[in-house]
Amino acid sequence: MARIQLKASGVTEGSTSKITTGTHTFNIDEPESQGGKNTGPNPLQTVLGALIGCENIIANMVAKEINFDLQGIIFSVKGELDSRGYKGDPNVRTYFQKVEISAEIKTSESEERIQELKKITDSRCPVFNLLKAADVEIVTNWKKAE
Repeated sequence: MARIQLKASGVTEGSTSKITTGTHTFNIDEPESQGGKNTGPNPLQTVLGALIGCENIIANMVAKEINFDLQGIIFSVKGELDSRGYKGDPNVRTYFQKVEISAEIKTSESEERIQELKKITDSRCPVFNLLKAADVEIVTNWKKAE
C-alpha cells in the first residue's frame, strides 16, 4: 500500500487560524459580522475550495490517462447547511446537507467523453468521496464550455 502522510499546523488568535502546511501558509477566519477579522475564508468555504482543487487535479490526471483533450475547467460549487447544527441543536447535523458542483469543460471532446471524465474523476477525488461518505447529497453538472 502506498501511503501518503499530510501534515498541517495552526496558530490561533480569536477565530483566526494561521495554517501552515509544507511551505504554504494561509488563514482561515470568519467575517467581521461573525466575530472574526475576515483575514481568510471560513472553514466551510475552505472545504468547498478544496473540493474544486481536488476535482481539478484528479480531472487533469485522468484526462492524461484516457487521452482526453482537457483545455481547462471552470468550477462553481455551492454548499448548503442548516446553521442550527453548529449553533447547538443536537437534531441537526453540523456539516453540509447538500453540495452542488457545476463544471464547464473547455474541450473538443463529446458530451459522452465529458461524462466519462466526470465519472472517473468523482470516483477518485478524495475530497468528493469524503463528502459522499459523510452522506452529503452531491449534485454534479459537468458540461462543455460554450
